[in-house]
Amino acid sequence: MNLIVDVGNSSVKLAVFQDYKLLESYTSSIEKFFEKFQEIKKDYPQIAFSILSSVIKDTSELEKILEKEAKLYVLNESTKLPFKNNYASSQTLGKDRLALVAAGSLKFQDENLLIIDAGTCITFDFKNNANEYLGGAISPGLQMRLKALNHFTAKLPLVDLDENVPLIGDSTQNSILSGVLNGVSAELDGIIDRYKAGYKYLTVILTGGDTQILSKRVKNSIFANPNFLLEGLNYILEFNKTQ
Repeated sequence: MNLIVDVGNSSVKLAVFQDYKLLESYTSSIEKFFEKFQEIKKDYPQIAFSILSSVIKDTSELEKILEKEAKLYVLNESTKLPFKNNYASSQTLGKDRLALVAAGSLKFQDENLLIIDAGTCITFDFKNNANEYLGGAISPGLQMRLKALNHFTAKLPLVDLDENVPLIGDSTQNSILSGVLNGVSAELDGIIDRYKAGYKYLTVILTGGDTQILSKRVKNSIFANPNFLLEGLNYILEFNKTQ
């Protein structure tokens, strides 16, 4: 049984897998990680392996906790991957993007695949039908755009995200929401169209925290999978067990 730990800037996502089956997932603050970890171990004492992926540099305390209970793999530049990585600056490639491509190589190994992760940033990652990762793009996410409009102007307010917004904003708030939501939706559709023009039989996965709100607005055919990153980390763990 595997424990997956994905540390973000402000929270930690955890998941328990039995082989390739997701049993349960959790979200915790970094401060309450030890408490949540103990709860999970109590519910699943069979956990024997774990993998840690983190955007923060110092994970020594987390590693000490995990190492005591299970064999730990830490995702880094030297971790063996289940796909060929053709990214030019692999040392600066985000671990979340590696995990997403790993999930793609598990479920769509022989397909041209575009993975869109809609979170703090919107990342686009492309894997071809030869199971080679070529790269992609990084764009500001919904919340980042809303905050930027407020921060870099004198009078525009910071508004809360609301998916029920018309194309034509009838107030400053609705104009901001229309610009951000419709702008991002058009961006996604436009990029998907360009990939489709260059690669036949393209499969598109949409994942990340803003999956639900964006999946309703994208015109192109997509597969929404909020657990794609966790599945990818689990696959990397399973892959490295056999190396």
